Amino acid sequence: MIIVLTGIDGSGKSTAARALVSSVRSQGGRALLLSNHAGRRVMSLVAARLGVRVPIQLADAVETALRVGNVLVSHLRARRFDGLVVMDRHLHCQLALRAASGLPRGQFLPWLLARLPQPDAIVHLDIDPAEAHRRIVSRGTDSESLADLAAFQAGYRELPEYAGFVKVDASVPKEQLMAELLWRLAPVGGNGCAISR
Repeated sequence: MIIVLTGIDGSGKSTAARALVSSVRSQGGRALLLSNHAGRRVMSLVAARLGVRVPIQLADAVETALRVGNVLVSHLRARRFDGLVVMDRHLHCQLALRAASGLPRGQFLPWLLARLPQPDAIVHLDIDPAEAHRRIVSRGTDSESLADLAAFQAGYRELPEYAGFVKVDASVPKEQLMAELLWRLAPVGGNGCAISR
């Protein structure tokens, strides 16, 4: 069973993924967390430190290569794991970033998405960009602007796949978010995975 978490920066994807895996394990279930990062944070921090601006097309090429590599490795690991697999980010995130940057969707990522094993659910952590920006500023590790986050959110909503995502309000407290996630995912846990409230 594969669950994918998507959402803009500051929506709490990584925190929710860790908490979901921990919750399933605490109930005696087997769960595995896999992260499909693209190195965007590192690249922007290095570029800021060097005082250079990475061209959008180059940034997308590097991020896409890293994301695709991570996603393929994650799916190989998921095939060998008997239990719940939670993927923090996926190819949808790269497609949303492309839309946010005004880049074309392209053919390769949609082609690859259609050929990879389909997740049992894609959960989108929905949050107001202003709240996400406040979280990012408070943790002090990213440099996303409010405009970037709003464009990223719009990029997700433009995806043809977005209509099939399970949308969850990510602005609520962590405990409430986890209860909502477990409740939303309980119907897809009928194949023996321990997902319950």
